[in-house]
Amino acid sequence: MEIVLPDGSKKTLDAGATVADVAASIGAGLAKAALAGKIDGKLVDLTTPVHDGAAVEIITAKSPEALHILRHSCAHIMAEAVQELFPGTQIAFGPATDDGYFYDFLLPENISSDDFDAIEKKMQQIIKANEPFVREVVTVDQAKQIFADQRFKLEHIDDLADEQITIYRHGSFVDLCSGPHIPSAGKIGAIKLMKLAGAYWRADASREQLQRLYGTAFFKKAELDEYLHNLEEAEKRDHRKIGREMDLFMMREEAPGFPFFLPNGMVLKNTLLDYWREIHRKAGYVEISTPMIMNKQLWMTSGHWDHYKDNMYSTVIDDEEYCIKPMNCPGGVLVYASQPRSYRDLPIRAGEIGTVHRHEMRGALHGLFRVRCFNQDDAHLFVRPDQLTDEIVGVVRLIDSVYQQFGFKYHVELSTRPDDSMGSDEDWEAAENGLKTALAELGMDYELNEGDGAFYGPKIDFHLEDSLGRTWQCGTVQLDFQMPLNFGLEFVDHDGSKKRPIMLHRVCFGSVERFIGILIEHYAGKFPVWLAPTQVKVLCVSEKSRDYAHQVAAQLEDAGIRVAVDDRDAKIGYKIREARSIDRVPYMIVVGEKEAEEGNIAVRDRSNETHPFETADFIAKVCEEIRTRA
Repeated sequence: MEIVLPDGSKKTLDAGATVADVAASIGAGLAKAALAGKIDGKLVDLTTPVHDGAAVEIITAKSPEALHILRHSCAHIMAEAVQELFPGTQIAFGPATDDGYFYDFLLPENISSDDFDAIEKKMQQIIKANEPFVREVVTVDQAKQIFADQRFKLEHIDDLADEQITIYRHGSFVDLCSGPHIPSAGKIGAIKLMKLAGAYWRADASREQLQRLYGTAFFKKAELDEYLHNLEEAEKRDHRKIGREMDLFMMREEAPGFPFFLPNGMVLKNTLLDYWREIHRKAGYVEISTPMIMNKQLWMTSGHWDHYKDNMYSTVIDDEEYCIKPMNCPGGVLVYASQPRSYRDLPIRAGEIGTVHRHEMRGALHGLFRVRCFNQDDAHLFVRPDQLTDEIVGVVRLIDSVYQQFGFKYHVELSTRPDDSMGSDEDWEAAENGLKTALAELGMDYELNEGDGAFYGPKIDFHLEDSLGRTWQCGTVQLDFQMPLNFGLEFVDHDGSKKRPIMLHRVCFGSVERFIGILIEHYAGKFPVWLAPTQVKVLCVSEKSRDYAHQVAAQLEDAGIRVAVDDRDAKIGYKIREARSIDRVPYMIVVGEKEAEEGNIAVRDRSNETHPFETADFIAKVCEEIRTRA
């Protein structure tokens, strides 16, 4: 039989050959490195037979899917260790996650973090034994015999419609599983148990409460060490902690999920929005503002009520149901529809910093990252079909310039039609092709994210990478044929005929609040000069230099620099440490009697080096950094 490799080349193999045989036929090195495979795009074990004409790919540790497979296998090993250490344990589910894996257990007695060392030790023993993962196909009756003493598995088996069920054995452990797995446990290089949590069986609060044990795994210890270092660094950078220390924002039990921005936070937020307004004005956008509350009929027409009502807040006014907007787009549509439009008017680029409300479960709330009320930096573009590609290209370039300003790397995903969508197949095909054409013109690589588009159209999503290598989905460009159709939007073309515009939805920051949270953690609160709530802090050494400190501060303030004075009766070392580690100011000016007498200043920057300056020269330096957003 003949199979096809990723590079398009073909290989001839004996009938019954497995993925492992394919790897061995290519080379001994690949055979040794092989962890799993793909047959016609589906992940499979190395022991899986290939068929004639199959497209076959070998998965190694360098493959994007490898870590997920490794962690899935490690979840089995953790469950095996727990069962050996705690006889009578009932096992539930144990999937891999983005950061590791977990498994849910009902134990004879609850465990604690004090048990982690023993569990890890047992897991290491299992890994060292290097037993293979063995896949078996069994009948429902056979599965029930195998799991006769595991009631959660028996319940799960009853839910399976398949006449045949796959299980995996590893040593003494057996689990219901579709796989794939690594060939043997010895491929696991480093493990770490992370935490314990509670979890209800099948997420049903009326069912048994289980213990969820989280762990992580890597191919190499160095990778685990780096991960743990980044976790430690992330904890230090937690925007909730820094937000409290720098008086940026607060959350209150009286308003869960509704952030309060404090004076320093408002400086940061307004500076960010000033930047947004400047670049949009230069890019030919106009700014609008639309009502926060509009009647239910509007949201039914837009399609949001059918697809989004569970996340919407509503109220009754004059015996009519109204909704607090979860999105800005229907308001933008009404602005477009407010007057007749000509082909000469298009494109219309309308930006809006609109406050939106979305209902989130209380348990999902997380600082500024997941809130119920936030500002969305929306823009809605109404374009002719012949303008579509150019406008998408312009939007992508604008978003790119924003992320470059903050030093973010990013990757792009193209998300296609979801199951819960509206519109014709023809419109969706045209929309997806429109985005692909624009990305091709930009020469931009992208990943295809099948089925994750908005209900009204496909989208391009931008995933930022911060200073710790974490990714955040922020910017998006969404193409929409449906809303102009639903609202009957038109423009008069050059020949006098009425045509329908295409609508583009896009954001740069996404949620402004979430973006601020990302910036806090990205910079660890040490914002560049132009963004910093306090750009310079003047510290006086003693009472004798207090008046001079205020004189210097007044000069900075007159130049438009955000400045604060610390004239407390405290030791200068304490003031410096507070300004550096709590306020996180870009510059400190330390003034004592010497500086007061000579009429100059000593400037301390974030490198902790101190440099003498003439006040006017320092003001010029800071003003230039603010002007250029350095």
